[in-house]
Amino acid sequence: MSKYEKLLLQILRGASDAHIPFEGLRNLLLHLQFQERIKGSHHIFTRENVEEILNLQPKGSQAKLYQVKQVRLVLIKYKLGGSVDAEI
Repeated sequence: MSKYEKLLLQILRGASDAHIPFEGLRNLLLHLQFQERIKGSHHIFTRENVEEILNLQPKGSQAKLYQVKQVRLVLIKYKLGGSVDAEI
């Protein structure tokens, strides 16, 4: 299982949202073909065929709890988990 799959599984399970590293979440979204635009501390992610815009900011080295939840909802809604969806 790759590092992306492990992080994706951790996010989709929702058991440890407060312990998701910001850089890991950022790299996962880039791996899932989201486009990133940075404006100050805001990392704005968009993807073709995904209506929502994800606006993420780090809290120290971690991702903010509510933003991890937003990412999870988008991943579930658009079935971006791939084979990891079956493991939850």
